[in-house]
Parts: sequence; C-alpha cells; structure tokens
Amino acid sequence: MKIPNTHQTIMPYLILPGAEKFSAFMQKVFGAEETFKRMREDGKTVMHSEIQIGGSTIMFADATDQYKSSPAGLFIYVENADEAYKKAIDEGAATVMELSDQDYGRTCGVADPFGNTWWITSVK
Repeated sequence: MKIPNTHQTIMPYLILPGAEKFSAFMQKVFGAEETFKRMREDGKTVMHSEIQIGGSTIMFADATDQYKSSPAGLFIYVENADEAYKKAIDEGAATVMELSDQDYGRTCGVADPFGNTWWITSVK
C-alpha cells in the first residue's frame, strides 16, 4: 500500500463549523502546521484542509447542509499540559476536566469552540 508521505494509515477527519478558525486554534494551542487547504467554489468555506502536529495529520472541512457537523474526542501528547491547557482556555476552550496528576502523566480535558473534546497529556 502506498500512501502520501504526510499521511498515516488512519487519521481523524473532522467536519465542523468554522474550519479556518479551527486551524488557527490548532496552530496557536498545539503548534500545528497547515499542510493543505482547498476552498469551496464560494471561496468562503473550506472543502478540505490538513494540519500536522508532531508527524500526525488531522483532516477537516467546514460543515455544510450536505456534510453535517461531526466533531470528535481526541487525545494529544504535549510537552507541557499546563501550558497547552492555558493556551486552549485563552483561545475559547472550556474545561471538561481540570488539570491533574495521574499515574500516566499531567492531564486535563477541554472542549474547543468547534465541538471537539481534547484530552491533553504530558508524560511525567
């Protein structure tokens, strides 16, 4: 099987309102890099976009009448959970689970402004 070198065998594909704002949120909070974006003919909505974080790709697009919103729950490892949590809250996310120390690391949960839940963890 041959897949593009920027892709993995399995990748999340999110359909959400405000795809361009989602991309900006991901860049500010998690240091994502936008690797691809194609707009619809109207020039206002994202038909398909891709970002990468640490070698992992997330694909996403704007919700439309044809493609309804389909957010997700996602787990992400970061260098510093406290820092990522603060950035997420500063960018409009809401707390789902307060920061805490668990046996698997420093962790928290946030709901982003686009309907996704992020389980943020840094390894001890």
